[in-house]
Amino acid sequence: MINVKDKWALITGASRGIGYQTALFMAKQGCNLILHSRDVNNTKKLEAEVKALGVAAYRVQAELANHNEVVAMLDEIDAKETRVDIVFNNAAVQIAYREDYWNTPVEDFEMSFRINFIAMVTICNRLIPKMIDRGFGRVINTTSGIKNEPEQAGYAASKAALDKFTKDLASRLEGTNVMINITDPNWCKTDLGGSQAPNSVESALPGVAVGAFVNDKKSGRFFHAENFYGLTLEEAVSKAEKIEANPYTI
Repeated sequence: MINVKDKWALITGASRGIGYQTALFMAKQGCNLILHSRDVNNTKKLEAEVKALGVAAYRVQAELANHNEVVAMLDEIDAKETRVDIVFNNAAVQIAYREDYWNTPVEDFEMSFRINFIAMVTICNRLIPKMIDRGFGRVINTTSGIKNEPEQAGYAASKAALDKFTKDLASRLEGTNVMINITDPNWCKTDLGGSQAPNSVESALPGVAVGAFVNDKKSGRFFHAENFYGLTLEEAVSKAEKIEANPYTI
């Protein structure tokens, strides 16, 4: 199992929900954090909380729908000379529930893809080559289990694109110590998931974070958080490494 003490992790969407809980979890393991949100003020409280746990942290901001802001955020991280070892591509948007799905506005797809797919691809393409050069990296892309719901077509399609990108890229990381995997936190009570969701945010851990700790150099796995609930981190890692790594299918 990887020891993440003194490593640096970028967490997108860290101000609330899954991202917030992931930040606290990683800080408790000794991991330093780059906390992303749309506005740096949104993660001010979280920064203080994780620093109180003894790790280094700083805040960055970017509206992920704006490609230029994503690039500027990555430029800022480069300017600070932060060695990003781990990426949690967590942030996402779910535009609307369209009962008249035949008339889903094209804007639903455009916005969903900008935030849920293109921003994540931009982050991966910028940071993974540096991980390869340094000989270490872990990337965890957050997907969704939504299916058979054309009412949420924009969101679901953007997540399907992310799944395909992740699986294809995984095939190019074989033999490196850089791993890219997918996690599904399940339907949780968050601003995105809504109050009717059956699961607490806390139930997503350690499952959504386990990809940062696996150490067998295999990519392309799908980690369903519900399958790890109630396990210790050590137990979760052991279970995760038994999951077949198949970069080509989900």
